[in-house]
Amino acid sequence: MTFFSKIALTGASLALGFATAAWSFEEAPMLKEQVASGALPPLEERLPKNPLVLEVVEQPGEYGGTLRRAILGGGDQHNIVRTIGSENLVRWDVNWTEVRPNIAESVDVSEDASTFVFNLREGMRWSDGAPFTADDIMFWYEDVFSNEKLTPSKHPNYVGPSGPVKVTKLSDTAVEFKFGEPNGLFLQQMAYGFGYYPVVYAKHYLSQFHEKYNPDIQALVDAEPAAADWIQLFNLKAGPMHTPLFWQNPDRPTLHAWHLTNAYGSTDRVVAERNPYYFKVDEAGQQLPYMDRITYDQVEDVETILLKAFNGEIDYMNRHLGRPAYRAVLNDNKERGKYRFFDTNDLPSNTMILMLNLNHEDPVKREVLSNVDFRKGLSHAVNRQEIIDLLYFGSGLAVQTSPRETSGLYKEEYAKQFTEFNPDLANEFLDKVIPNKDDEGFRLGPDGNRFTLIFMVADVFGLQFPDAMQLVAEYARDVGLDFQVRATDRSRLMELVRSNEHDAYMWNCAGGQADAYTAPICYVPLPGNTVNWAIEWAKWGVDPTTGEEPPAEVKAVFDAYEKVLTASNPEDQKARMQEVLDLAMPQLFTVGLVQNLPPFGIARNNVRNVPDPLPIAGQLWYPAPYTAQLYYEGGKSLP
Repeated sequence: MTFFSKIALTGASLALGFATAAWSFEEAPMLKEQVASGALPPLEERLPKNPLVLEVVEQPGEYGGTLRRAILGGGDQHNIVRTIGSENLVRWDVNWTEVRPNIAESVDVSEDASTFVFNLREGMRWSDGAPFTADDIMFWYEDVFSNEKLTPSKHPNYVGPSGPVKVTKLSDTAVEFKFGEPNGLFLQQMAYGFGYYPVVYAKHYLSQFHEKYNPDIQALVDAEPAAADWIQLFNLKAGPMHTPLFWQNPDRPTLHAWHLTNAYGSTDRVVAERNPYYFKVDEAGQQLPYMDRITYDQVEDVETILLKAFNGEIDYMNRHLGRPAYRAVLNDNKERGKYRFFDTNDLPSNTMILMLNLNHEDPVKREVLSNVDFRKGLSHAVNRQEIIDLLYFGSGLAVQTSPRETSGLYKEEYAKQFTEFNPDLANEFLDKVIPNKDDEGFRLGPDGNRFTLIFMVADVFGLQFPDAMQLVAEYARDVGLDFQVRATDRSRLMELVRSNEHDAYMWNCAGGQADAYTAPICYVPLPGNTVNWAIEWAKWGVDPTTGEEPPAEVKAVFDAYEKVLTASNPEDQKARMQEVLDLAMPQLFTVGLVQNLPPFGIARNNVRNVPDPLPIAGQLWYPAPYTAQLYYEGGKSLP
């Protein structure tokens, strides 16, 4: 007999309280007008039986208004994801301390943490009014996730040591996720970004693009110039949410608080309007969100976003702006722009990391890059403190890629290893790997040719990566390394990285806080959206019949992390995660340069319910899991 424990989640009990008390719900004026005209059904028919109740940050808000933001051209879709896109089966609370209900009204978990039953909200609807039921989750599982043509590589959230999760429909409002062994981190992972997969595939809409359901699918393929077959067509219409494709199909129904009215990249302004079927209310029974719409003005660079902020054209933003280099100029223009600062606890394992391609297709480069002595030599060659002083006004820590002191997993030896700026020591390590040099003093590879690495770099996050990479190239030159820096945009960079066509690049990485357990992507070679330093090992780690089998010392890290996943209590999880780090850190898979201090954001003075500080980390896409739906215009400026 299997015993289940009910996860008693605050949101579910609050929602039940509303339902039994028969309180009247309230809606936005723009929706009342649509109900009066017959364009929408009454609110009671649009809300689920037990809506989720969100606790407000300051007070219940007022309806109306537009939240104005800016977005860069190309691969800045996370700008939209982070304000709209986090609606998973479960979510983290506002303090990032416990998992709570979201789309699921409650969750039943077996005692060995191998089986999870998600009980859905009765009467919940997609943004176009169609019912959301267990059939939508089963469409994802049976027709997308389990279809090898559409999902040849499974996300590790949904794969255990014995294989992929098995999903079973128990009723229209209950779905079982079952693993072959305990998975003590599954709920935490489902509350993160990539927990979104099961709940973004609306069967009633997307099945028309699937060969299983549409015998005339070829007609749709022929009508789409960018699609050569039904697989490409499906991916265009149903691309993953963390990619631009999701936001380039405004017809796709969602469960989000707002839905797009036009495609990202199609115009200079992306517009998202309130979802009339959104399933959350505030403590006063008002259907969320408060604001009618969000707009994203598409611009070419961060400097333009700064100018828009100075001119009072940005209502809320920390993406791109919240870095030390911009603090002074933003402060100087605070009165003009009528905004205030708020802090964010955005504390990754490292803000600036050199990601070397350890699975390089060139055997010469692979031989060098996969040698840990090369990475140690490179690490000692970099003057981290000079980077911090020149680019970040002294704000930052010169440490390695590692968990922070607040994580509970911190070890000083992890943070400080190989971080001393010491060209002599750098040369000593490099001489063990590629000792010979040409007439210009550059080191020669094992093939006798100059060993040159091309570092791809994109100007992202306001972190001045191009400037930092130029400094790194100068430090490398001093120890005989030829680093060529190539600037590109984010989307092109990620395309090269995912196809394993790169030498190296600069990025940041999660795993600085408690997310080290659920997103250890710089300690374990797991597939990542933007972090891929050993993509073939990562494929093997998910499915040993694919990718490339790693060496024994890397396999040991995989084995240790499997024990973290199968641990059923926090104490065991911590002990096993420490074992992972003890195995991974000496291998120096990536070279960390700078750990940032907490950055900041700006909010217009009349925008209310903004948390301060805003707790964020890794794949916990912010602020959508908490309070984006609760932002409102207070009518007058704050002090």
